[in-house]
Amino acid sequence: MASSTNINKSGKTANKWTKLREILPPLVLLTPAGSWLLLLLVLPTLIILELSLVPDIRPGDLVIPSGLNNYLIILEPIYLKVIINSIFLAFGTTVITLILGFPVAYWIAQIVPKRWQNLILLAFVLPLWTSSLLRSYAWITILRPTGLLNSILTAIGLPALDILNQTPAVLIGMSYGLLPYMVLILYASLEKLDQRLLEAAADLGANPMQTFWKVTVPQVLPGIAAGSLLVFITGLGDFIDPELLGGASSMTASRLVYNQFLGATQNWGFGSALSMTLILLVSLAIALVIKFGEVKPKQ
Repeated sequence: MASSTNINKSGKTANKWTKLREILPPLVLLTPAGSWLLLLLVLPTLIILELSLVPDIRPGDLVIPSGLNNYLIILEPIYLKVIINSIFLAFGTTVITLILGFPVAYWIAQIVPKRWQNLILLAFVLPLWTSSLLRSYAWITILRPTGLLNSILTAIGLPALDILNQTPAVLIGMSYGLLPYMVLILYASLEKLDQRLLEAAADLGANPMQTFWKVTVPQVLPGIAAGSLLVFITGLGDFIDPELLGGASSMTASRLVYNQFLGATQNWGFGSALSMTLILLVSLAIALVIKFGEVKPKQ
């Protein structure tokens, strides 16, 4: 009996060491990235969450425990309008980049010869090598009343456009800056397009429009979801384009957060609550893409 007990104990010890040897290498490999995320993502987010719960009681305010007043302020019409405007700009940018980027990505992936694809992609992403600040100032030069766009319009007899410091200018600047990201992600999906399915659809009598919606789009839907998510998240937090191209008429959540931390308001609790609200919106968008972005085969 004693010998069998010792055998069982030794067997359990061996199993523990075996499991430890299996777990230890992945943990060692994950330690650098995990430490980086912990120090620069998790801890700052927890600090922002703590600051968002610091009550900022002012005369006439409703006293809410645990600093939830900072979150209730967001529901005021003036601030709710800012968040809705941010979502509108991010969503509008996503739609514009998807409409413009899909044909470009399809052309590069399916029509351009293989030997030229990398060169064209490189040329397409060259604007990303320059500062986003410089790109915004370039659009100011183009869109201002005496800029290049109005000079061309008046030269051909068309009326000049006054879109600088308005929403269309912000959408143009954001779409221009984020379009390469959409094209790159869509290209990665369209490059793997199964040509046999397209040929089968043609043999079965499907016209090009039916083939596109029923064969091409389902195959690249994960790429569409990933590209849209990336553009939406980046657009939701964009600060430079709304600040330079939108002027005072285009207040966004990122600009409002900046004003709370570095502006004249100096209300860190409310700024942190706004930041946590943006994080929640982004997390919700990611959750929706994870849940509905994958193509599931029909039963």
